[in-house]
Amino acid sequence: RKDLKGTMEILIEQKRQKLSTVEKLDEHMDFASQLIFAQNRGDLTAENVNQCVLEMMIAAPDTLSVTLFFMLILIAEHPTVEEEMMREIESVVGKQELQS
Repeated sequence: RKDLKGTMEILIEQKRQKLSTVEKLDEHMDFASQLIFAQNRGDLTAENVNQCVLEMMIAAPDTLSVTLFFMLILIAEHPTVEEEMMREIESVVGKQELQS
């Protein structure tokens, strides 16, 4: 557990360093980046960031909800992707009403 935690801290720090040197930040925004920026704003602690990344890496029970959250953030940030997804849904479903 300690080794894994230490490794996560190293990987997060490497990501933090990469983010501080890139010219176009939008090309490097991913889940870990969002977590790091949330920590920088004071919304999360370093332990929160470490735990979230660790859960994503080892596929813990909360992974699905975290992954869906991240997916929804990405869709919201990229409206052209959302439009493309809606066109694909409409091409498959047609005029039928969508159901859960």
